[in-house]
Amino acid sequence: MSLSIPNQSASAIPTPILISTVVERKKEPITLTGSCYCQHITYNLRLDSLEDARTSLCHCRSCKKAFGGVFGVAAKAPLQGFRYARESGKSVTHVGVDNETTVHREFCGRCGSPIYWFAEGLKGHFRYVAVGSLDEPSRLPPRG
Repeated sequence: MSLSIPNQSASAIPTPILISTVVERKKEPITLTGSCYCQHITYNLRLDSLEDARTSLCHCRSCKKAFGGVFGVAAKAPLQGFRYARESGKSVTHVGVDNETTVHREFCGRCGSPIYWFAEGLKGHFRYVAVGSLDEPSRLPPRG
């Protein structure tokens, strides 16, 4: 059995349309806001661009315990970009050791929501902001 295709001119064959799924991110300053569950703690996260923060999933024992799940979701952001809002309440800091690394975790003393954490060696450079505390967590999705 043979299949025959009727003669068609080259102009009758549809040209495929390519749709790009790559979204080009503009490098422009942005301010994200966040808070704890009870909104006692509020903060601003100022970034030169969304590329300045890198969100990741951490499976260490410390993050599992702090976030109450099988991993923690945090965005590594430059220290100078994180500021508690003027009207914010005071956070509580817990300092512990995990795998010989000193870890500082700030959270709300009223509702217990994690706000951020950092390892001793990074305290002057970065904060790992709890992505769930952002008002728009989808703005900083996990990346590779």
